[in-house]
Amino acid sequence: MTSEILLRGLELTRRWGGVVAVNQVSLDLERGTVHAVIGTNGAGKSTLINLLSGEYPPSEGRVELLGQDVSNWSQPRRARAGLGRSYQRNTIFPSFTVFENCRLSAQAHWQKPWAIWQSARHCPDSSAVASHAARRVGLGDLMDRPAGLLSHGQKRQLEIAMCLATEPQVLLLDEPLAGMGAEETDRMLALLDELKPGHAILLVEHDMDAVFRIADRITVMVNGCQVASGTPEDVRNNPEVQSAYLGEEH
Repeated sequence: MTSEILLRGLELTRRWGGVVAVNQVSLDLERGTVHAVIGTNGAGKSTLINLLSGEYPPSEGRVELLGQDVSNWSQPRRARAGLGRSYQRNTIFPSFTVFENCRLSAQAHWQKPWAIWQSARHCPDSSAVASHAARRVGLGDLMDRPAGLLSHGQKRQLEIAMCLATEPQVLLLDEPLAGMGAEETDRMLALLDELKPGHAILLVEHDMDAVFRIADRITVMVNGCQVASGTPEDVRNNPEVQSAYLGEEH
């Protein structure tokens, strides 16, 4: 079966003066797969996500989204073209309800500047997309709850719902499991598994047990460089990776 590559980073490099945060990293994100990026703090993982999402321009290399070179595109333009991302820290609006958070994301994506007579609050299209996104992540019974009153795990679910409300094909998730207990982690992994068939998912994560449970491919970064990339079994058995990051227990 031919793979469908939705997002591609080609020899991406990012420099700040003499500091090289990401050094010639390449990876392909395929529809129907979770591609995990692992590494210690400072390895360049979040910088890599920022290069792929458009928050930073690459110093060298290029980014292709749905077969098109988007290296010079802004983050909002990439988002409108089908790329969604979450951050390490919650980026929700705590005083707004779950539904309102999702609706704002939907409206940001499906803008209707010509409909000046229509209240954005009553836009049927964005409301339908918002409701569907909230239900898909398991928050359908909490639509009217202020986001600030959600549990930590539910807030992370809401962030993914807000991504889904922009109807992306690619999801870049930066440590979505951080701070979660075992039950919340299980729910999040089940959600990612459900989302896999229709998306290409990049997962940056420190929870190695979770990574090896969910990932189809793993890229390992050390000091901004890509030291290994392959199936979980390939990575698990790589002596260089074991020495640099995983340790003998994996």
